[in-house]
Amino acid sequence: MPSAHPSSQLPSTSSSASGLVRATPESQGVATSAINAFLDSVQDAPQIELHSLMILRHDTVIAEGWWAPYTPDQVHLLYSLSKSFTSTAAGLAQAEGLLSLDEKVVDVFPEHADAAADHRSRELTLRQLVRMATGHREDTLERAYAISPDDIVRGFLSIPVDEEPGSIFCYNNAATFVVGAAVQKRSGQTLVDFLRPRLFQPLGIASCYWQRDSQGRTLGFSGLHLTTEAIARFGKLIIDGGRLGDRQLLDPEWLAAATSFQTDNSNEGNPDWSQGYGYQLWMEVDAAKHSGSSS
Repeated sequence: MPSAHPSSQLPSTSSSASGLVRATPESQGVATSAINAFLDSVQDAPQIELHSLMILRHDTVIAEGWWAPYTPDQVHLLYSLSKSFTSTAAGLAQAEGLLSLDEKVVDVFPEHADAAADHRSRELTLRQLVRMATGHREDTLERAYAISPDDIVRGFLSIPVDEEPGSIFCYNNAATFVVGAAVQKRSGQTLVDFLRPRLFQPLGIASCYWQRDSQGRTLGFSGLHLTTEAIARFGKLIIDGGRLGDRQLLDPEWLAAATSFQTDNSNEGNPDWSQGYGYQLWMEVDAAKHSGSSS
């Protein structure tokens, strides 16, 4: 059970130090009864286990709640949502000239060029990796780790590519790891340290943790821990075109590409997962039909 129905203790209008405005659902055109009905339906669905919930409308928090034992100030494992932050780090690194998404992986990691399994592996670019369009038919993470437990980049390059790079969609955790590793190599920082002054601090995100591999490199594909509000603020930044007040935090050209249809995944069975893929961002059903925005 949640600690409270999310809308039950909201003032009519308030603003926290984080910059997120709070208001009642009704003030933003949403009925409290509708939110409560949603919560009741979730409670009756045994396959769903909510840990927290924050609903924003018109850039305003209209509902928020945490299910015990989780709390508002507790960082939580984001699993694959971590990938969107890795992609953002790559976009920031490209904007600063540290790397280009069109660079070949073997050029970023020349020390592993000898491990490339075939000509397709040697041609792979960071853009194809961030699009989940490496040409592999299956996720390569376990195989990459088995081949090279101490360096997933080398293991990834050692795996033959099944189709032409860029031609097919395949959800590939190792590809995301390599993108994150590229940012870390060119910046000389972990992803957390790289993102802290560029993204986390401007958004007021103080508490964060990201798991690392045996070499101390941030995992990239998973492992990021943030609070619920931190996730909401990141999502709001994406919706606002990468702009925070009078500051443009994210390159608009990169963001437009990241949040638009880049890779066809229409062969995925679930309609929620088959609307297209951007740069470590999924397209959603309604947005894909109307604006190409990301979910």
